[in-house]
Parts: sequence; structure tokens; C-alpha cells
Amino acid sequence: MQKILAAALLAAGLVLSQLAWAEDKIADVTNMDALRAAVRADKKEFVASTLKLTPAEAKRFWPIYDTYQRIADGANRRRSVAVEAIVTLDKPITDLYARNLGNELIAADEEEVRARRAMSNRLMRGVPNRVLPPRKAARYLQLESKIRAMEAYDIASGIPLVK
Repeated sequence: MQKILAAALLAAGLVLSQLAWAEDKIADVTNMDALRAAVRADKKEFVASTLKLTPAEAKRFWPIYDTYQRIADGANRRRSVAVEAIVTLDKPITDLYARNLGNELIAADEEEVRARRAMSNRLMRGVPNRVLPPRKAARYLQLESKIRAMEAYDIASGIPLVK
């Protein structure tokens, strides 16, 4: 009887340690370097493995995800064009040009925020039309926020200030 109990405890310990290891791997990705590597490797796969979507959830989630990514990528391109204009000049700019660049950067930020708000509203609708359970939706929104913050930092760290 004691051998059976010992074997059961050992088996339970192995299962729990594997679960803890898997959770640690996800937790490790909160480290920005690990997050950067995971996103560069395959962002969509990383999101899928982090959220652990059911097939029904995945069917409803991925179209919303793809729409948001398309809009966010457009805002990033818009931001990049404005930033490239600053970097390539390498000379002082006029006040009017500086104002226009500032307005363009703010407009790109606002476009991304509107898209994020629309995505959040779609993910967290009322019970009959809910795309994801609230915890999964919040987890995804937090994850996307971390990814966007990391990308913004990477961009900002390489951009000189306007002369």
C-alpha cells in the first residue's frame, strides 16, 4: 500500500513539476528580451500558445486579431514615415515642419488607440456574443500592450531628437 501511495505521489509530483515548468516558460516571456525573441520568431504562434484558445474561441478571435494587426501595422508605417523624415534630414527643421511631424505622430498614435479600443470592445462583448472569456481577453490585451511597448521602445531608442 505504501509503495502505491509513494508511486502516486511521485507521479503527481512529476505532473505538477511539468505544469510549473510550462507556466514558467510563459512567465519568462514577461522578460522583454524573451518577449522580443518570441515575437520575432512567430508572434501569432506566441499569442496562440499564451492564450491556449479552444477551437471555438480561435475561430472568433483570429479575425479580430488580424484586423487589429493590419490597422496597427498601418499606424506603425505612418509613424515610420514621419520618423524617417526626421532622421534623414540631419539638419534643423522649420517650426511648421516640426508641427506637421508632431501632428502626424499623434495621428498615428490615435489611429492605433482607436483600433485597440474597437478590438477590446469586440473581445469583451456581453455574454451571448462574447469572443473570449474576460480573463483571456484581458490576458491578450495585456500581452499586446507589452508587445507594443517593446516595439515602441525599440523604435524610440534608435531615433535622434529633432534639431
